[in-house]
Amino acid sequence: MTGRPLTVMLVAAEASGDDRGAGLARALKQRLGDRVRFVGVGGQRMAAEGVASPFDIAELSIFGLAEGLMAWRRVVRRADEVAALAARERPDVAVLIDSWGFTLRVAQRLRKLDPKLPLVKYVAPQVWASRPGRARTAAQAYDLLLTIHTFDAQLFEKEGLRTVFVGDSTLAIDFGAADPARLRATIGARSDEPILLVLPGSRPSEIERVMPAFEEAVHRLKAERPDLHVVIPAAPTVAEAVKARVAGWPHRAHVVEGEAAKRDAMKAATVALACSGTVTTELALAGCPMVVGYRLGPLTYAVLKRLIRTKYVTLFNIAAQDFVAPEMIQDDCNGPALAREVAARLDDPELRARQVSRQSEALAKMGRGGADPNDVAAGAVLELVGDR
Repeated sequence: MTGRPLTVMLVAAEASGDDRGAGLARALKQRLGDRVRFVGVGGQRMAAEGVASPFDIAELSIFGLAEGLMAWRRVVRRADEVAALAARERPDVAVLIDSWGFTLRVAQRLRKLDPKLPLVKYVAPQVWASRPGRARTAAQAYDLLLTIHTFDAQLFEKEGLRTVFVGDSTLAIDFGAADPARLRATIGARSDEPILLVLPGSRPSEIERVMPAFEEAVHRLKAERPDLHVVIPAAPTVAEAVKARVAGWPHRAHVVEGEAAKRDAMKAATVALACSGTVTTELALAGCPMVVGYRLGPLTYAVLKRLIRTKYVTLFNIAAQDFVAPEMIQDDCNGPALAREVAARLDDPELRARQVSRQSEALAKMGRGGADPNDVAAGAVLELVGDR
């Protein structure tokens, strides 16, 4: 590789993958300096680390069978574009992050383009929860799996896939610089006034399906508690859609953007109402009690209900094997039920304290305090390239 930098292709298709891709890029730059360059697909965080995406990844933030079918042509077209980018840039390794369906299509095209190109899958498909056949598919498609869960390795190594546990980069988030007083000053909230944090997801489909129930819950809570401040940290992929919805609310809600503002809000919040996803781990790290909600399309839910082998969807609930945070899924994710669970926590400081303590215990089971996942991932990628 003398004479030119190591060229790393990073491909992420949604907000959590964008965050992991950015962390991996930073770790690789710390190790290699100007001897590494990046090509690929990502969002704002990866762009800040030097990954110039040829298209907006918001259109690939898809979850659900019906949504997937409707987006199939677009997904195929974008996978073709990634392959064309690889043909032009000739990467030395490709790291495909989360987003199982899209990244698998990309992997198949890259393998056909260059059978010798090392392919890395970052974040395993959740075969422990459903569709165990994906472990064999992953073993056939990739050379290395970087997993964020300790229990993944045995499921994939038995299919012959080299697997490295790197840990969840979310667990390494540092809230030391977060300033709850700054958030309160920004929104005009006194120190004794409650703050409800609303996190409706990072996919357009989540805003469409989850936000109506969250809205109804917020309206009910606000009607009963005029001093309640509502703050909505908006992911870049859905910020404009969130702002458009909130503009029509009958009461004030503060939409904040950017990582610093989000972390300030998480530390300042009394309670959070959160869409299931990576953000629940972030909230637990910030010491914020929460109620988790999620809704799927009817067809997707009917299929997944038959396939899912775990009764929990929140990662720290899975680690604890208990409903540390209440999960309101599908029909249970409705305005009155969500408002009831949030109200119980707004009104009971002891309940909030118990939940925060149990969330912290669950984070320890997930591996909080371990080695930096970004650095471990960078080392594994470079080892694979060296082996080749």
